[in-house]
Amino acid sequence: MLELNDLLSREGIAPERVMVMRHRPAEKELREVLPWMAAERHAVYNAYQSSHGQTVERALTKAAYLASFIGHAPGRAVFAGLYEVAGQTTVTVDEFWSLPGNDQLRRFGIKGPSDGRDSLWFDLRVLPCLSAWKGKLVIRWSGIERSWWRWAVRNQLPVHAIHEESLLVPEMPDWQTLSLGWRELQLLPDRWRTALAQWRGVYYIFDREARMGYVGSASGSDNLLGRWLDYAAKGDGGNRLLRGRNPENFAFGILQRVSPDMPAAEVVAVEQTWKKRLQTKAPLGLNDN
Repeated sequence: MLELNDLLSREGIAPERVMVMRHRPAEKELREVLPWMAAERHAVYNAYQSSHGQTVERALTKAAYLASFIGHAPGRAVFAGLYEVAGQTTVTVDEFWSLPGNDQLRRFGIKGPSDGRDSLWFDLRVLPCLSAWKGKLVIRWSGIERSWWRWAVRNQLPVHAIHEESLLVPEMPDWQTLSLGWRELQLLPDRWRTALAQWRGVYYIFDREARMGYVGSASGSDNLLGRWLDYAAKGDGGNRLLRGRNPENFAFGILQRVSPDMPAAEVVAVEQTWKKRLQTKAPLGLNDN
């Protein structure tokens, strides 16, 4: 049976010098977008794995390489890259939060170094070895799942599958089932952006805290993508009754797609029918007109 150590040895990488990590963040929202980061936002993904608690710090200082995986399913891990551990530096808490990528991770709930201590920041440099299998190689993660880091030489990590297409960014869900949080809008995968940029239509924002909804339409530049990126940047999208509300509580979905060449005035007319049907005009909802 082919194992991870076999693949490493074929690349001239000694397994006894390799630490293997299976990332599966405790923060639900971060857990959902971490594969997107690994695929298309490498600086943020690498920031995530460049800082650890003291036990892992001590172990990682002894490693020459890091084989990085993401929890894919129970007992499974998908390959994200092989990294050289090129060194480490000690950083204060203030220095930690000023490092590239950490500010964005903070928005997803990362708390940073515990107890305000100085911590190690590892210089992890991605290698070309096995890069063709990024997102495609799946190994079995045997034993206790919460044991998320291991030495390669001490473990049998069999190859479970090698897929033709990357698993890091799945196909975009059907528009009728699509539901995204505000933070997810800021990290949309490129092929999801391409689809949203082609679609005109009517969208819905639900404020989970207020338990009220807002209906809007998109027919301008980049269609739904352009409108949603406006929310990603500003939170309220310039809408009066959304101002001052916490966009962390917003859920975004699509009510109706329309013809890509439908005139803007007709799209707005469709939007008005949804406001009436869903009763989203104030004071019952968050539309002010």
